[in-house]
Amino acid sequence: MIILKKGLAAIAITLALSALALPSYAQGRGVEISPKRAQAIHACSVLASRYPQYLWDNMEIFQYRACMTEHGQPE
Repeated sequence: MIILKKGLAAIAITLALSALALPSYAQGRGVEISPKRAQAIHACSVLASRYPQYLWDNMEIFQYRACMTEHGQPE
């Protein structure tokens, strides 16, 4: 039981450290998107947020994908 607790603690620490490292790594890449794509992402995210996964299962991602297609953007 003690070994299991130590293993879970190690996993939790690893996940916490990687969560802290990933955003700073992604920001350093300097990836820019067009204003048109940013607007589509925002509009589609707002639309999809009306269908939370815990109530609607996959409807949220289906709405997002359909919306991005309508805007002529890859998901």
